[in-house]
Amino acid sequence: MATLGLETTIQSREIFNQTRKRLREHGIKLPKFKELCSPSTIDETILSELEKVSPNAPDPRNLFRIHWYNRPEGGTSNCPHYIALPKALTGVDATILVMVGANFPMIQAHKVLAAYGCLAPRLVTGQFDPTQHRAIWPSTGNYCRGGIAVSRIMDCHGVAILPEEMSQERFDWLKTWCLSEKDIVATPGCESNVKEIYDACNELDKIPSNIIFNQFSEFGNALVHYACTGKALQDIFEDFSATHPGANPAAFVSATGSAGTLSAGDFLKEQFGTKIVAVEAVECPTLLYNGFGGHNIQGIGDKHIPLVHNAMNTDVVVGISDKNTDHLFTLFNTDQGRDYLAERRKLSDSDIDNLKWFGLSSICNILAAIKYAKHFQLTDKDTVLTVATDSAEMYQSEKQKVLGKPEFTPFDRTGAAEIFGQYLAGLGTDHLKELSYTDRLGIFNLGYYTWVEQQGISLEAFEARKKPEFWTNLRSYLDEWDALIDEFNAKP
Repeated sequence: MATLGLETTIQSREIFNQTRKRLREHGIKLPKFKELCSPSTIDETILSELEKVSPNAPDPRNLFRIHWYNRPEGGTSNCPHYIALPKALTGVDATILVMVGANFPMIQAHKVLAAYGCLAPRLVTGQFDPTQHRAIWPSTGNYCRGGIAVSRIMDCHGVAILPEEMSQERFDWLKTWCLSEKDIVATPGCESNVKEIYDACNELDKIPSNIIFNQFSEFGNALVHYACTGKALQDIFEDFSATHPGANPAAFVSATGSAGTLSAGDFLKEQFGTKIVAVEAVECPTLLYNGFGGHNIQGIGDKHIPLVHNAMNTDVVVGISDKNTDHLFTLFNTDQGRDYLAERRKLSDSDIDNLKWFGLSSICNILAAIKYAKHFQLTDKDTVLTVATDSAEMYQSEKQKVLGKPEFTPFDRTGAAEIFGQYLAGLGTDHLKELSYTDRLGIFNLGYYTWVEQQGISLEAFEARKKPEFWTNLRSYLDEWDALIDEFNAKP
């Protein structure tokens, strides 16, 4: 399986030149990573052209919308769209700031950023030939959609791999964007069945024309989140602190998933000393207990330690049950639930409207932030930052799993009160571990079985990730890729 993606020089000048010519003929220009970190630096001509393009269109100009600064009403802002959750909802004194991922183009989820961070370096180093290769995107849902989107608008052939039990909305989207339904590979199982995804990739990897973009081991995933997502989170904190003097960025919370988003925590820790909190499902407690199982918090993977996870820099692990996320998603997305929140919890109309931005993994992140704030008894000066990967729109079919339960038939305000009390107000501080050095080392070593024994990464490459300098040395790659993007975009 192709992994790492850490080349910064042109591997094939012939492929580089013919790919550059092909993309230029199709009017495709690649954004630099520094432009995605700071969209205000994008050329005004490009920004003007974007006004003519729908964010949902398969148009290559939408590459310049793959950033956090899009506004839900259109256009861009100097600060990403974020939500400060009310205490009436969270029940904690600390303010939880949620950065919204649903404003990304084409897939309405931030995983399109990770996909670009993996494919663009392969194009500009002459490793991916759109005339010969297929881009294989293994995922538990959103990353493969992001991969299909960037493949299509960059004139590449993409193939999506995802578990068969993912939400119907994901498959419906893929059917409209893939070049053929044969490019959708549904593997056995649920969110936790990552090995089955790897098995499918290993079969496809036997065909030389298939290039596997495994987000769990592609460092472009981690790097783009370190730089772009990290800076975006810094911007929302600084925007919030401008009106809340003395605010303290206590923690950054993110479900593990492929661990790319967790890299934004490395950025915040360097800037502010912010703690990094990794989240997983208690039904599959890999980091907490070396456990196993299956869960329905779609978008967070599990059962292994991603190669791109800087485990030795992680401070806390929190477990959240999919019972909480399933029930609260239903509460947030039914008329009965919203009426309860308005009348009994006194949430404002705008607070209730904001619930539309939260999909299952987003609710998971919010619950983990609440649990962290409770455990460490954070004050009203503290803020906990997290991200909403995608919105409720991607999971409407999931409500029936709760609404079909006997205790919620029919679902009324009493049922809504029970859900709020049990799954939100009653959220405890169990399944939370503050990591010692020994704990971090144990999590790090657990990755050996996936990457060295199963996936063939060399022991030397695996062990190198234990040292902080490995991660800091990676940072220069983005500048080197940007230089290659400049060369790629230039007229031959």
